[in-house]
Amino acid sequence: MKVGFVGLGIMGKPMAKNIIKNGYEVVVYDFHESAVAEVVAAGATAGLSGKDVAEKSEVIITMLPNSPNVEAALFNENGIAEGLSAGKTVIDMSSIAPKASQSFAEKLAAIDVDFMDAPVSGGEPKAVDGTIAVMVGGKTDVFAKYESLLATMASSVTLVGEVGAGNITKLANQMIVAVNIAAISEAYSLAKKAGVSPDAVYQAIRSGLAGSTVMDQKSEKIFSGNFEPGFRIELHIKDLQNALDTSHDINVSTPFTSLAMDIMQSLKAHDLEKCDHSAIANYYEQINNLKLQD
Repeated sequence: MKVGFVGLGIMGKPMAKNIIKNGYEVVVYDFHESAVAEVVAAGATAGLSGKDVAEKSEVIITMLPNSPNVEAALFNENGIAEGLSAGKTVIDMSSIAPKASQSFAEKLAAIDVDFMDAPVSGGEPKAVDGTIAVMVGGKTDVFAKYESLLATMASSVTLVGEVGAGNITKLANQMIVAVNIAAISEAYSLAKKAGVSPDAVYQAIRSGLAGSTVMDQKSEKIFSGNFEPGFRIELHIKDLQNALDTSHDINVSTPFTSLAMDIMQSLKAHDLEKCDHSAIANYYEQINNLKLQD
């Protein structure tokens, strides 16, 4: 099976490399030539455009920042759709608006091309070691055909419903992650002000009910003050905006998500949008006039 891969950013590069490591032929394309060169060095073939990648592949994976980027990659001139033919499949692993996924699926169905939305969770470290979680929306038979391909990048691959369900699940994930980081930062701020080491608090509670993957991954960044991005605040803002838009469409109250969005917008106003989302801790440092580093 020849696999096309379009979008070689922080997540896309290691994901494409893991597909290659598992013996698949991979054709890649990205606007950034250095990213393409890096994945070609790992064993991929460079495509000339999205169209070229689609023409040379049975299944095409996209991993891009947001709905407009996916739409452009699919339907712009020399885009993926121009290279598709009946029987091929597009798997969009970007985190985008569920309605956009459903719209893309409808357009591609008109040319007998299947579509699945398959966003991921885990950030760069898990993309590198191939242990991301993949949540998939699509037809059962299409999922069965490509489940083993998705498993080359992941520790779990779960079909959660029809097209769009993958991105609904990802929005739920991003809501939980944002609120979790905020709660951790708030708790560490309380400890610091009270004269207790935040790291000591972390070590004491990490194996209890409050412990989580988020706590384990983000506490080290918070305590070191190293907010180099694994997942940028600006991307998390995009996800929360999609979550809030969706919640408004279906009349669901999401007060904690709204508060998390306000915190991230405050950080963006202070030019921190390129930082890792663990920099939510910086908001609490500012309002409480403290540093969480021991």
